[in-house]
Amino acid sequence: MFATGIENSVPRIRNGRERVDQMEVCGFYERWEEDFTLVEEMGIHYLRYGPPIHKTWLAPGKYDWKFSDVTFADLKRRNIVPITDLCHFGVPDWIGDFQNPDFPELFERYAGEFARRYPWVQLYTPVNEMFICAVFSAKYGWWNEQGTTDRTFVTALKHIVKANVLAMRAILRARPDAIFIQSESSEYFHAENPAAIKPAEILNSQRFLSLDLNYGRRVDSEMYEYLLDNGMTREEYHFFLDNRLKQHCIMGNDYYVTNEHRVRADGSTGPSGEVFGYDEITRQYHERYLLPVMHTETNMWEGPLGTEAVDWLWKEWANVLRVRNTGTPIVGFTWYSLTDQIDWDVALREKNGRVNPLGLYDLDRNIRAVGRAYKQLIKDWRDVLPTMSSALTVPVVMPHECDEDWAVRQREHAAERLRHKIKAEPSMADGGA
Repeated sequence: MFATGIENSVPRIRNGRERVDQMEVCGFYERWEEDFTLVEEMGIHYLRYGPPIHKTWLAPGKYDWKFSDVTFADLKRRNIVPITDLCHFGVPDWIGDFQNPDFPELFERYAGEFARRYPWVQLYTPVNEMFICAVFSAKYGWWNEQGTTDRTFVTALKHIVKANVLAMRAILRARPDAIFIQSESSEYFHAENPAAIKPAEILNSQRFLSLDLNYGRRVDSEMYEYLLDNGMTREEYHFFLDNRLKQHCIMGNDYYVTNEHRVRADGSTGPSGEVFGYDEITRQYHERYLLPVMHTETNMWEGPLGTEAVDWLWKEWANVLRVRNTGTPIVGFTWYSLTDQIDWDVALREKNGRVNPLGLYDLDRNIRAVGRAYKQLIKDWRDVLPTMSSALTVPVVMPHECDEDWAVRQREHAAERLRHKIKAEPSMADGGA
């Protein structure tokens, strides 16, 4: 699955007084038809995209679907598969932030309403980058609640991951053969000196917390104590163990040059640059969860030479092929995003209006060098990879196929499997899939 994405981050900053809306500042609301045409021209059939949550979800049970109706209908007409991103770093004003304990159940209903309205949509990322969302919002103090303690971080994390799990359950009730592609940041923390080994070990355990909880994997004893010491209850922890939906998931992982960190003796961190790279870090994550993998985000600025982004694309693709050739089932690759972005050089903490030249196209919708390179890469590799013996087939139903007999049978068989699962696991029966 060769993919790109529409950047739809919507965190709030300045103690909640201002919202950063990437689709607005990048011109998507006015130029979405043109952008979808660019996706087609690239030869891309998979697009990470979701409705603007703060404009769509107006109140409990109240929605404005107008923009979603026209954009998703157009994707269906073009036979582009959306990987639907329902929550990308922000929530509507009326919810507040990720400290709100009502958020998971409210989001469950929102996801269910979306899935029922668009029954042809099969691929979902309910909550994007759960770990980064919790860290930036509730540990670094950058977004939303702007928390800076372990307790605010754990509170945000448990609410975000529970929302993701409940959303998966709700979507499966509407679309039993739904596939969930977790777009999660793949991180690593390097000790700068011997005194930094212990804090680096702790950070390297914390990086797995979102996916451990999401996939119902027992955390290690140190992380269990950390969670309970910072506000998670035993009952909340067991919710995740009792609601394992891992069999419906692909482990999407994101990798940027900023994903590896140097750790100092006091536990503070700084950038290390690329040390291990995508191949080694993906191996660590795959060995932990044993799921098919999709590379769901990467990019690089088009620098002064004009070749920096193209060189990074080549390097990431070489890493993807190595991951695949060493036996890890990897099913897709993504350059994120379709167009340049705004103010990610300061992690959206300020509204400076600075263009970040890292899209396949610039904001005037002129193709960049990396766009031409990605288009050629897709053309070269699309027909080669499926012929290799190690290819993994994902049962994706293209939009134009959703009413065909085999697609209907696939959904019926998936629904029957879910019914058996409910009977076998009584805890899933209470509103579960």
